[in-house]
Amino acid sequence: MKCLIIQPIHEVGHAMLREAGIEPVMCPSPDMATVIKMIPGFDAVITRDAGFSAQASAASDKLKVIVVHGAGHDAVDKEAASAKGILVCNTPGQNSRSVSELAVGLILSALRHIPEANRAERAGETGIREREVYTELTGKTALIVGWGVIGRGLGHMLKAAFDMTILVYSPRAPEVNGFDRVSSLEEGLARADIISLHTPMRPETANMICRETLAKVKRGAVLINTARAGLVNEADLADAIQSGQIAAAALDVYSHEAPTGPLAETGHVIFTPHLGGSTTEAMKRTATGAVTHLLKALSGERPETALNDPQ
Repeated sequence: MKCLIIQPIHEVGHAMLREAGIEPVMCPSPDMATVIKMIPGFDAVITRDAGFSAQASAASDKLKVIVVHGAGHDAVDKEAASAKGILVCNTPGQNSRSVSELAVGLILSALRHIPEANRAERAGETGIREREVYTELTGKTALIVGWGVIGRGLGHMLKAAFDMTILVYSPRAPEVNGFDRVSSLEEGLARADIISLHTPMRPETANMICRETLAKVKRGAVLINTARAGLVNEADLADAIQSGQIAAAALDVYSHEAPTGPLAETGHVIFTPHLGGSTTEAMKRTATGAVTHLLKALSGERPETALNDPQ
């Protein structure tokens, strides 16, 4: 049996596959054109944010399972996989601590202008201490949008480390661990100094940060997004930063054009290349979880993280 690994995973995952008698094969490129050419003959796939297209499913001849290395599965065409009899599952929760910690780092970097200061020093520029406004985090108010494992982790970190007031907007969360639940997104935006997004992409969350909601934001707030690019209307966010309604943003997810477009031109946006789950610890946990689900599926069992019902 063979498993196509579309994007790199930790070596612990390769070792688990080999021990189970499955040959791990690295895809030379994560683009779907390459995947389509290679997929015949493979029994399983592990993918990350490259996903798996309908055309790739159609090109497969013996594929039984697609495992997403991580929680986000939007890039996998699950309908096409189901039609071809392919099970799809993901690996949620394994990188949550790493994403929460990155969000803390992005908040501090945005408030203290750390990337700008580094660039200025390297370029020999002077005056950046006087040019920017620097803000402490201690005692401020944070709005956590989405109270899953990552959002909860961030809320507890900010409360414990900085004695922040934590507001939670998460209509589906059964409880919020004693923190202050707001009844609407707009209520939270009006009160928060820091807004951090941790909600999945759903029809009701697409473009939830847009011109209308940004108008409700407490002026000078900072926006963090480590969840999904589609939660934010980037053109509207750029306008809000230019007007001073949003002081700064830090984004680990965004459109392909964002780092060279209007958002970048504001000078107050930090871009990181989807680093949330890229720590060594998270990569080990996620690879282990992904291969565990894969082996269960190949044995004929249904993993608890299965996302579809193959025909």
